[in-house]
Amino acid sequence: MPAVIELKDITRHFKIGEVEVQALRGVNLVINKGEYVALMGPSGSGKSTLMNILGCLDTPTSGNYVLNNNNVSNLSDNELAEIRNKEIGFVFQTFNLLARSTALDNVALPLVYAGRSKKDRTQRAKDVLGSVGLSDRMTHKPNELSGGQRQRVAIARALVNDPSIILADEPTGNLDTKTSYEIMELMEEIHQKGNTVVIVTHEEDIARRAKRIVRMRDGKIESDITLV
Repeated sequence: MPAVIELKDITRHFKIGEVEVQALRGVNLVINKGEYVALMGPSGSGKSTLMNILGCLDTPTSGNYVLNNNNVSNLSDNELAEIRNKEIGFVFQTFNLLARSTALDNVALPLVYAGRSKKDRTQRAKDVLGSVGLSDRMTHKPNELSGGQRQRVAIARALVNDPSIILADEPTGNLDTKTSYEIMELMEEIHQKGNTVVIVTHEEDIARRAKRIVRMRDGKIESDITLV
C-alpha cells in the first residue's frame, strides 16, 4: 500500500517565556493507506503536538512531513488550510459542532469551503449522515441530539470531503461506555471501507481496537506495534 503519511526527523520546539520546550525530538513515522493506527502516550509525551502536525494545524521546527505525496512541512497558513480541508477529516472529543445549525448544515460545511454547489452539498451530506445512521436526525440541532448522535454528526462531517485520513482526537472522551463502543464500532466500519484512520487516545481498550499502536514518550516514539 502507498504511504499516506511520511514523517522524517520531525522536531517541534516551543518558547515558553525564556524556556525552550522540545515537544518532538526527531520523530520518524510512516502510515500507509488504509491503516488504522492508535497514537498513545502520557500527558506531555508529544502526542498532541504530533497530532497537530499530522492534521496540518501546526508545522514542524525541522524535518519533513509528506502527506499524500505533498511536502507540507513549510506551507503558509492559507496553504495548510486548503490541504486540511481537502485531505483531513477531524473528529474531536468536544464534537465542535455549530450550535445553531442543523446536523445537515454542520456536515455540509466543509463542502462550502470546497466550493461545491448547494445541490451537491445537500445530497452528499444526506448520504454521509445516512451512512452513520442518522437519516432521521438531519434537521435536528446539536442540543436536540444525544452525545453519541453529536459525535456521529462530527464523524459524518469528517467523512464528507472523502479525505485521505480521518484524525480522531479522544473521540470517546465525553461519552459513556456503551456509546463509546458504538462510536468505536462506527470507526471500525469506516476503516473497513478503506479509510486511513489515526486515533489519539489514552485508553488502552480503545487503542486495542486499532490495528497498530504507536506509543510516545518524551517527544519520541517509544514503541510501534502492529496487532494481529
